[in-house]
Amino acid sequence: MKLVIFGSTGGTGRQLVQQALEEEHTVTAFARNPAQLDIKHTNLNIVQGDVMNFSSVEKAVQDQDAVICVLGAGQNMNSTIRSQGTRQIIQAMEKEGIRRFICQSTLGAGDSWGSLNFFWKYIMFGFLLRKPFADHQKQENYVQQSCLDWTIVRPGAFVEGTRTGHYRHGFPGNDKTSKLKISRADVADFILKQLTDDTYLGKTPSLSY
Repeated sequence: MKLVIFGSTGGTGRQLVQQALEEEHTVTAFARNPAQLDIKHTNLNIVQGDVMNFSSVEKAVQDQDAVICVLGAGQNMNSTIRSQGTRQIIQAMEKEGIRRFICQSTLGAGDSWGSLNFFWKYIMFGFLLRKPFADHQKQENYVQQSCLDWTIVRPGAFVEGTRTGHYRHGFPGNDKTSKLKISRADVADFILKQLTDDTYLGKTPSLSY
């Protein structure tokens, strides 16, 4: 399958690129700074571009079978790159007629808020990460209002770890039994599984150990 990955140089993005290549997909890695992605493969095409530049995004999504978005803002708490970058991707996909879109958000967004504990509700998302969380909410709104064949993946907090393939997904928004954490490698594993599984088409599965 031909994939383009936005956010390819981040922690989850690198895992996606590597795992997708191992699964013999043809991967286009869209990156502001391609030098940050030190992966070489005959099926990998690294494209330099700014997600806020519509023409470069449009060019990247052309002729792709699916688009994956794992945009992050690093340490910039005031950034709106997740929502505004995702909006650019959606518009480019709609213009080019590309349908399948998988977007990473966060556990706690939308109707998964009830899965969080006090610390994540009121310390992290209520105070320290209030602006990034609000940007994720806006990002999800753009995706859900699109006419794409979308899936929004809501992972818990990222922790170090390998790809295990053993995690919980799609649990109810009031679930209190998850560990609220998961490795980036397993997030990538779950995202790639959605390419050949329509179970969560038009849905927002939560993801955690």
